[in-house]
Amino acid sequence: MSMPLMLLALAAAVPGAVTSSDIAAPGPKGELRGTLLHVEGSTQPTVLMLPGSGPTDRDGNSSLGMKASTYRLLAEGLAQHGIASVRIDKRGLLASAGAVEDGNAVTLQDYVQDTHAWIRATRARTGATCVWLLGHSEGGLIALATVAGGGDEICGLILVATAGRPLGQVLKQQLHDNPNNAALLPDADRAIDTLSAGQRVDASKLPPPLMALFRPETQGWFISEMAVDPARLIGKLHLPVMIVQGEKDLQVSVEDAQRLKSALPSAQLDLLPDANHMLKSVTGEGRAANFATYVDPNLPLAPHVVEGIAGFIASGR
Repeated sequence: MSMPLMLLALAAAVPGAVTSSDIAAPGPKGELRGTLLHVEGSTQPTVLMLPGSGPTDRDGNSSLGMKASTYRLLAEGLAQHGIASVRIDKRGLLASAGAVEDGNAVTLQDYVQDTHAWIRATRARTGATCVWLLGHSEGGLIALATVAGGGDEICGLILVATAGRPLGQVLKQQLHDNPNNAALLPDADRAIDTLSAGQRVDASKLPPPLMALFRPETQGWFISEMAVDPARLIGKLHLPVMIVQGEKDLQVSVEDAQRLKSALPSAQLDLLPDANHMLKSVTGEGRAANFATYVDPNLPLAPHVVEGIAGFIASGR
């Protein structure tokens, strides 16, 4: 039996040695820092990974207890298919702490500005004519907004666990889906509606858990992201787009992925039956079993995640 064309393409890209090195891009007041995983001995596609919300680092972990190392595992897996990658620390955080004075005082447009800086730095370092953007969760919205502002240096998008609705709608669903939040919902809904209308809320009048969520220093970020409908952004694209969605994701739904697909019928939609928000397989039932995968870096990514993304990039469609 002859080898399928897609497998031939991937086989041809089997890499030589994989090297890891630091990479930097200019930020407003200092350098943005990241890691380049480069495959020696060949020209290669290059992926820029845009992380999700909160203090998420270049490996996909955070000080809030997330230790799944999803981005590191993705980078290492893609390297085995001859695909280079850059994964980053966001402005104001970790090794990019010196890029701005306050990592909380950011907006969606700030992250778009940084993404363009990373695209330029990645192309200069690797010689790539264009860069693939892989956005996870909030990173998917950043990828979409980046292309909306000009995408000549972007090969295409891989949107992983990316919401298909404005952030306010997604946040309401997340809060309503947790029975422990019942007493907070009226205040939460009012706060979200106010922020979605472009106005700030008085956090001091909110219950303590909501005070922490809607801190004054992060409200500019909420307002900027709640104003954007990702389905409208994706509907304007003329680039190759892949949508990757786990069916056991408790934060972003299959309906979100289908809304994105409906807005751009040419996009490739990959639904992963057992994968969750961290792209890890979930075998048990309930929220506890799902969230247990968030803190285990030794768990591999769900089957076909890396292969599906590598195949999409190799096809260049």
